[in-house]
Amino acid sequence: MDKARVDSWIWAVRITKTRSAATTACKAGHVKVNGERAKPSQPVGPGDEVRVRQAGFDRIVVVKSIILKRVSAAEAAKHLEDNTPPRLPREEAGFVPIRERGAGRPSKRERRDLEKLRGY
Repeated sequence: MDKARVDSWIWAVRITKTRSAATTACKAGHVKVNGERAKPSQPVGPGDEVRVRQAGFDRIVVVKSIILKRVSAAEAAKHLEDNTPPRLPREEAGFVPIRERGAGRPSKRERRDLEKLRGY
């Protein structure tokens, strides 16, 4: 077997928890194969690059071999090469201003300050 469905493969290598979650991610456009948006039934083979958007970050993996059944995490790691860049520490990540709960809408002055902080 040299090809498999992308939704089945990302489920089998434990990138998503369920097969239906993998299918939903494909339909929503969160899965790309070789830079192109992938449908759930798109075939993947060894050497293909798969990008899966999870929690605002891209997970980049390269298919080493095809697997159809879900296996242990140690076994699943043998079927992919993870090229995901490390995430920035929380201290280096950008500051996100948060308003206090119940503070209401920002005034015109506060809105301008927020836009200046964000670089608009």
